[in-house]
Amino acid sequence: MNTATDPVLEFLDHHEIAVPIGVLDNELDPGYRTIKRALEELESRGYVERDDEYSSFFSITDRGQAYLHGERDADKD
Repeated sequence: MNTATDPVLEFLDHHEIAVPIGVLDNELDPGYRTIKRALEELESRGYVERDDEYSSFFSITDRGQAYLHGERDADKD
């Protein structure tokens, strides 16, 4: 996990839509590469998923919401 992990999850949780990495890059402070690395790890943990129709768009999963709201420990995933 890196400095973009929580901001990415918070953005996705707040907006409740699937967005491309470019939107996250425009809206969040961490740089593009940091956001990209965060998304890769979040996806591998099942905290975000790619949209079925637009594979470059990401949305938060129930598992990601549980982590964000303190109901899940990332160290155990």
